[in-house]
Amino acid sequence: MKWTADQLPDLTGRTAVVTGANSGIGWFTVRELAGHGARVVLACRDAERGKQAADRIRSAVPSAELDVAELNLASMKSVRGFGDSWTGPLDLLVNNAGVMAPPKPVTTEDGFELQFGTNHLGHYVLTGLLLPALLASPAPRVVTVASIAHHGGTDRVLEGNAGEGYHPQRTYSNTKLANLLFAAELQRMASARGLPLVSVAAHPGVSSTGLVGDPQGMGASRFMRTVAPVFVKLFTQSATAGARPTLYAATQAEPGSYTGPQRFGETRGPIGPARLSTLANEEKLARRLWQVSEELTGFRYRWSSGASSSPAPRP
Repeated sequence: MKWTADQLPDLTGRTAVVTGANSGIGWFTVRELAGHGARVVLACRDAERGKQAADRIRSAVPSAELDVAELNLASMKSVRGFGDSWTGPLDLLVNNAGVMAPPKPVTTEDGFELQFGTNHLGHYVLTGLLLPALLASPAPRVVTVASIAHHGGTDRVLEGNAGEGYHPQRTYSNTKLANLLFAAELQRMASARGLPLVSVAAHPGVSSTGLVGDPQGMGASRFMRTVAPVFVKLFTQSATAGARPTLYAATQAEPGSYTGPQRFGETRGPIGPARLSTLANEEKLARRLWQVSEELTGFRYRWSSGASSSPAPRP
């Protein structure tokens, strides 16, 4: 479909949280949401960089209503602090932040493999902590940003990327498969309870962002940190275009849907329904991953809008 951010509805009065909002897809997502009237919280690992990102948006959108909050998804303490400090209803949560393919295995401070801990477990707990605020909104929506890389994921996603045989890209693929399984199961659980929560997923295709140069990921290699950003600028679509599937998912996509570019193997082009791998469609695998996530983090969702969150996450 020929859809652009200009077709976003008026979002005045709505509040959104976007993780990983200081650059790339996240930054453009915030800019467009704020430009259409939403109050947006930039949830960033580095609060100072988040403030600089907010200032750049304000220079383009003087009316932008923005706040910046520190959120390190690789730290359950940080995730808990963000969730516990939230007050008031939340209309939209965009689970966008991620780490991609560090050359060597790294663990979070809670002992999880870095990509699985950040890309999946951090967002799993964050969404659960913010669930009461989401359910206090009349039309809450959660967008989980996945990737075409999920096609390389396997059922070893249930192992949380633990154990021997670390492979940077395969490990990343498993976390993106986890994102899609999570998004689908979240929708099923909300629907089963008759709740208005909408859970959707989107992917940006292959876009020019800072993800490949991030020193926590591929950018841990000096070669990749130098060469990869040049490659993506020459051979991929812009981050502006890459943000379109997320923005569509955030406002108009059908519950449980998956949106992405439609051309050249879903790497770029107009947006529409994205293709899911066979494993991403498996409900049993999604349910088991949810159980594994509960076991690993010690965190269980409370589905009543008035309930408090579960005990503090633990490794």
